[in-house]
Amino acid sequence: MDLSTPNGMTRRHFMSHLAGSSAAAAAAWTLGGNIAAQADEMRRNRKSAILLWMGGGPPTIDIWDLKPGAPTGGPFRPISTTGNAQICEHMPMMAQQMKHMSVVRSMSTREADHSRGSYYMHTGYVPNPNIEHPSYGSVVAHELMDQRPELEIPPFVSVGGAGAGPGFLGMAWSPFAVTSNGRIRNLQMKLDDQRLLQRMAALNMIESGFAKRTRDTPASEHAKVLGKTLDLMTSEQMEAFRVEKEPDEVKERYGTDNFGQGCLLARRLVEAGVPFVEVDLGGWDLHNNVHATLKDTKLPNLDRAMSALIEDLAQRELIQDTVVMWMGEFGRTPRINANAGRDHFARAWSCVVGGAGINGGLAVGETNFDGTAVETEPYSSEDLMTTVCKGLGISTETTFTSNNGRPMKIAGGGKLIRELVA
Repeated sequence: MDLSTPNGMTRRHFMSHLAGSSAAAAAAWTLGGNIAAQADEMRRNRKSAILLWMGGGPPTIDIWDLKPGAPTGGPFRPISTTGNAQICEHMPMMAQQMKHMSVVRSMSTREADHSRGSYYMHTGYVPNPNIEHPSYGSVVAHELMDQRPELEIPPFVSVGGAGAGPGFLGMAWSPFAVTSNGRIRNLQMKLDDQRLLQRMAALNMIESGFAKRTRDTPASEHAKVLGKTLDLMTSEQMEAFRVEKEPDEVKERYGTDNFGQGCLLARRLVEAGVPFVEVDLGGWDLHNNVHATLKDTKLPNLDRAMSALIEDLAQRELIQDTVVMWMGEFGRTPRINANAGRDHFARAWSCVVGGAGINGGLAVGETNFDGTAVETEPYSSEDLMTTVCKGLGISTETTFTSNNGRPMKIAGGGKLIRELVA
């Protein structure tokens, strides 16, 4: 490939000759071609997913599955919602949106360690030293990318956190990490066009030569996206990251904290066609003062932002094509410890899911009177993701081949949560 940069060549012209090259960026991704024709048609009925990730393990017994009167129940009281499920009194705005969302109260998993639990809930597989499994975000982006060949921005965006990796799918499907205000570090370069083109041409020559000599998979993966990086730098679709352009009243509705603005960014990205967005709200490892922390900070922020997101998606007629998931790596103990906190607990807890063909307004499954055990059919990460894939139109019969030659099914061969799908 001739990567000379003669005087007068524009950046846009240079990029047209550079497809398939590579660049160093915060993450790497594969993007479809820029097909402007039939773009409006492509925007119809294309599926997306938003994961609201509650890092640290939220106490779902205090949010979605309250136990008033039980010794484990705590001080909060349940309130009615627009669905059939009651939720915490400190989630009044979300209560008005529960007709769109369902609570799965019979989650029962095995991993009560933060790192292992996060890996499992992001991939459907327990950690294995011999293989790195792809995250659900990478899988969904990979499977839905063909619905939007006009997309120039990354298909998997992680807001406010690193997100889980692509595993054996390769770095082209890594999460593209941004801050809640859409800021992308290391993307803006204070160089004139000619100097930038010269540097990119030199980088391509070095990396392409290295990849040919070593035949190294990471090097080859890294060598695919230079032109796409330049496309990203000049694409009009980058406007989706400009949260500051939203009206003040919209930003206030979501909340001006990082999670609120992250949820607003997620709506903008889905509207622009991004298949998978993960928004992080950490700080749920509440071994101390659980109820005071929930009442004063965590639940008000969660309630405002999550309800605004669901309401906005519904008003914009995006909810029928967008799955929204709320979950952490596990729940927390029914027993309240000596520090007025709750500890790690994976045996019986809740997730929330809705949108894109998944039935809303339901409470699926039950725990016993004090929340210490699941009384109905237990559900796993694999089951939840199998159900999400059904809503997104992704076949869970699809099988990938890992780097060590093992076949791997999407969602780990889980079962459907029948109440949630038609």
